[in-house]
Amino acid sequence: MNIIDLHDPQRINRSPDEVEVLISAGGFAEQGFLINTVELRLYLEKIDERLGHYSLITSFVDTDKGSVEMIYDEGFRGADSLKRTVQFLKSNLGISGLILRSIITLRDKIEKQK
Repeated sequence: MNIIDLHDPQRINRSPDEVEVLISAGGFAEQGFLINTVELRLYLEKIDERLGHYSLITSFVDTDKGSVEMIYDEGFRGADSLKRTVQFLKSNLGISGLILRSIITLRDKIEKQK
């Protein structure tokens, strides 16, 4: 099961402009889900002459029961928006919250299919 949790999935209907891998070794479980990969993905959508790039940053979590990609942040965030977001997540225990949010989404979709 692959879930794209965005109002307009066409916004990410291409390869991301940048990817930062937060977890890739896999092998740890959370609430019955085996976590394989956790990434943040940057999609540059438009450029404003004054504000710069409009960034869409999504989280991608791949588990043994499916994957979820959802919006993490968006807006005119300036240069290096993805790297700053990764630093924020790492320094504020945000990765665990990101994983839990994805698991809740996956669990909800799995139960609705039953």
